[in-house]
Amino acid sequence: MANALKLPTIPPFTLPSLVARLGARLPQWPHSVNLALALNAARKMGVLPEDSLNELEGRYFRVTVLDTGMVADFAYRQGAFRPVFVAAGDPDLHFTARLSAFLQMVSRQEDPDTLFFNRSLTIEGDTELGLRVKNMLDALEWPRLSWQGLHPTFLKS
Repeated sequence: MANALKLPTIPPFTLPSLVARLGARLPQWPHSVNLALALNAARKMGVLPEDSLNELEGRYFRVTVLDTGMVADFAYRQGAFRPVFVAAGDPDLHFTARLSAFLQMVSRQEDPDTLFFNRSLTIEGDTELGLRVKNMLDALEWPRLSWQGLHPTFLKS
């Protein structure tokens, strides 16, 4: 899959197990809040198609990043992604992978199918919902970003 964002190639990697052990002991709710905020920002930017989002209404999702110990629970309700602070039962769809696999998928270096068949990404739950979300991820058109000309002031000497 072409690297549409023109980011450096992300190799498969695994963070040291200490990171996951420490991360699992930290509160998980900030991950849920931040992921819901990011998804809502993508929705408002038009990156996530509204017609596909309507099919997610009332569904509960979980994302687990194995080598960071991070778990994010969120739902799509009333036209917005919302963090779930207290999980009530199993999620409708659960994605599990290492950080490098999620980064490869978001940067479009790898597609979800390749990661799934290479056993780098596990998808559990509602099969039909999983296919809808996978198709939505495949159809994403990221806005063109140019990193040239950006000079953060805190880096200047």
